[in-house]
Amino acid sequence: MKLIAETMNKRITGAMAMATAITTVATSATLTLTADWDKTFPKSGKVEHCKATFRNRFGITLAADVYKPKAASGKLPAIAVSGPFGAVKEQSSGLYAQTLAERGFLTIAFDPSFTGESGGEPRYVASPDINTEDFQAAVDYLISRGDVDAERIGILGICGWGGLAINAAAVDTRVKATVSSTMYDMTRVTANGYFDKEDTPAARKAKKEAMNAQRIKDFKVGTYELGGGVVDPLPADAPQFVKDYHAYYKTPRGYHRRSLNSNGGWNKTSFLSFINAKLLAYAGEIESAVMVVHGEKAHSHYFGEDAFKMLKGDNKELVIVPGASHCDLYDGGGKNAIPFDRIEAFYRKYLK
Repeated sequence: MKLIAETMNKRITGAMAMATAITTVATSATLTLTADWDKTFPKSGKVEHCKATFRNRFGITLAADVYKPKAASGKLPAIAVSGPFGAVKEQSSGLYAQTLAERGFLTIAFDPSFTGESGGEPRYVASPDINTEDFQAAVDYLISRGDVDAERIGILGICGWGGLAINAAAVDTRVKATVSSTMYDMTRVTANGYFDKEDTPAARKAKKEAMNAQRIKDFKVGTYELGGGVVDPLPADAPQFVKDYHAYYKTPRGYHRRSLNSNGGWNKTSFLSFINAKLLAYAGEIESAVMVVHGEKAHSHYFGEDAFKMLKGDNKELVIVPGASHCDLYDGGGKNAIPFDRIEAFYRKYLK
């Protein structure tokens, strides 16, 4: 028994030394961040803006924009924002973050791992685990700030990041309030297709075979082939929601040079981990407050409505925006579709 104990102690000591070495390497990672205002929305005169970086538990350094109300003092309630899926912080998430900062919250909009100005290799990969951790790392960062009240932390996810935000709320008890806007459940749409039309073992097998064949191809050539962003030019028979994506990502309204959806898209094998996971498995165990916001005419509204049915407790809210499409909740769609008054009231109620 003594020999076993001594052996285990040596292994633990060695593992701790290795962990220290790894941490040292990760700490030295630096990012090159643009100093220009290169957002798809105008800069507000009501907030202070700066850049920030922080590391997640996988050692990836994330880049963020920090928005703080001007002349604010004391410890503020804080909100971490990310999404849509395949977007960057200079697009929709930055607009949400800046608007909520105008309303008195300290906010950050961050680029997920492997995308935008954030670190991580290979580029343009998504992961239900790592991307959930990205939200938790953002909470770590906010709590570490001297001007943030650690007991009043919220998160907000847009599109595919709406589902990831709910997953983060299910695991992170430090999150007191979550808003999921125009959400996708990325595991459901990957495994089942749009509107669950591919929810068969045969359809899933075909997807997995294609992605695993792509893995071999990528390994042999040493690069990762991209799947393409939003289709351009639009086919004549494109569904309305694809036209809506094009109108946002491929026009001056929402185009950004670092956005995956505006350009080359995700790594083709990126969705293997999503097809084999259940992102909202423990949504019913969330005790903190959750608001689900969706457009009445959004093709994706079934994701939000079904997610809401999983939630329990009297601190859950479902907001359906009349006449709004999926992308209307990215930037208002020219008709002020984002219900910022409702979102602000929700955060004020539960971040107190």
